Amino acid sequence: MIWPLLFLSLVLTTPDRPLNRPPQAAPAADSLPRRIAQRVAQVKDAVVGVAFHDLQTGDTLFINADDSFHAASTMKVPVLIELMRRIDAGALGLDQGILLVNQFGSIVDGSPYSLDAGDDSDSSAYARIGSRVSVRELIDRMITRSSNLATNALIELVRGDRVNATAHSLGARNIRVLRGVEDGKAFQAGLNNTTTARDLAVLLEGIERGTVASRSSCDAMRDVLLRQEFNGEIPAGLPAGTKVAHKTGWITGVLHDAAVVYPNGRKPYVLVVLTRGIPDDKIARQMIADISRMVYDRVMQPATASK
Repeated sequence: MIWPLLFLSLVLTTPDRPLNRPPQAAPAADSLPRRIAQRVAQVKDAVVGVAFHDLQTGDTLFINADDSFHAASTMKVPVLIELMRRIDAGALGLDQGILLVNQFGSIVDGSPYSLDAGDDSDSSAYARIGSRVSVRELIDRMITRSSNLATNALIELVRGDRVNATAHSLGARNIRVLRGVEDGKAFQAGLNNTTTARDLAVLLEGIERGTVASRSSCDAMRDVLLRQEFNGEIPAGLPAGTKVAHKTGWITGVLHDAAVVYPNGRKPYVLVVLTRGIPDDKIARQMIADISRMVYDRVMQPATASK
């Protein structure tokens, strides 16, 4: 699938321009949008959303950035933000223990459902069922190992509708956080968590700038995102040792990565790449890594990237 170039834009803005404002007219000189489109066109039926914001120069790039995608585990970013805001308000404590259970209520009718350790990227969390586990540990598992059990336990604490409302108030206007993970009845009813590339970029930029919660809480969120254990997407396209604070997400046919990238010797940039329609996750993973490398090259060599 070859995207019409009128859908691709590289927008030069001031560094403080909010990402949730519509982009203005795009200069035609930069070839990065064309290179990304050509890479995506190599994979039949692939749909890709990209949002990029360079926090040093203010450059932005949006490709299908307002298209809605199944959020998969990227929805754990707004959950994280809501948790840290509750901690800031004194309503929760990082060292507060909660009883870990494996039974949750469907948002459709309240009927109970449980998670399968075999389908969870953090199966070790299931050994803690029946014991009290700190909010701090559950947050760490939710982000670094993408634990579905920890995520559902934390959503029980803060509620999906509150997560959703907070994300919207912070400028992520189209994200939709309705429920925990593996709610089969909700999935069958089409009640899914969704996001756009732009919305995730807005939230990650807010974490980096310290505007979505207190400065100390934003620093704590960045630290846990830096400890992400799944690094085969955006980090794979970067030079070894480049720091990346990010959250991945994947279900069948869907693979995402949403990141703040910290190149050596300069301010960071925000990059979100969402994909769907690619059944083979290895192919999707390589595409995200390739787009990451293209963006990094553009950031680090702005004078030659358009040649």
